[in-house]
Amino acid sequence: MTLIQALILGIIEGATEFLPISSTAHLIWTSKLLGIQSTEFIKFFEVFIQSGAIFAIVILYLKYLLDHKSLILNLVLSFIPTALVGFFFYRYIKNVLFESSALIIIVFFIVGIIFLLFEYLIKKGLIKPKRTIAQMRYAEALIIGLGQSLAIIPGVSRAGAVIVTMMGFEFKRDDAALYSFLLAVPTILAAGLFDFIKTDFSVINNVNNIIMVTLGFITSFITALIVVKWFIGYLQKNNLIGFGLYRIIMAVILVLLSL
Repeated sequence: MTLIQALILGIIEGATEFLPISSTAHLIWTSKLLGIQSTEFIKFFEVFIQSGAIFAIVILYLKYLLDHKSLILNLVLSFIPTALVGFFFYRYIKNVLFESSALIIIVFFIVGIIFLLFEYLIKKGLIKPKRTIAQMRYAEALIIGLGQSLAIIPGVSRAGAVIVTMMGFEFKRDDAALYSFLLAVPTILAAGLFDFIKTDFSVINNVNNIIMVTLGFITSFITALIVVKWFIGYLQKNNLIGFGLYRIIMAVILVLLSL
């Protein structure tokens, strides 16, 4: 991998981690487009640069969380189902689901349809997103965690799963996005720690690899800072239709390219 490729992957990670478009799918597709082979170093790199995106959330929302400590128990409850699913299905996720390009494209398309369906239901008044995360019940927090656990399937999007589940409980879109950001911190850190335990750290035993990892971390952090602030403002005035259409169009393009 070159420094330019590390820069691109860092930007892709930071731009997609907190948008409902699946950072995993985008990293896989970008790596294929750039001709990057899946090696132990690349696996380590992709896990490590996620921490850059998470650091952006800590910088932006640590004070908010400290001012709203009542959210912490809900976040713990939401984290538990995801942690259990990730722990028991880790090997299957890594060795089977991540290797199926067809599955990722199909899931990417289906979730796009789900976004459009939810927005249709909102337009018809069948769902009225008006609640704030301060009104979340403990049972809802657990169910939201179950929704997030669906993101073990590449292409689903952790943020998208959380936002849609919360919209089903009639939470406002921007509040749902904010909760998905906060929930990302323990979720991604736990997943990253689990991967690090299994990592052969000899893959970063040279200066060039250390530079690439550092560059990926920094670009992921900066990009995430920009995108997260933009996304919250966007959802205060807009809906998920654009993201749904993006998913559908991208899925169709990828199918055509594969043919």
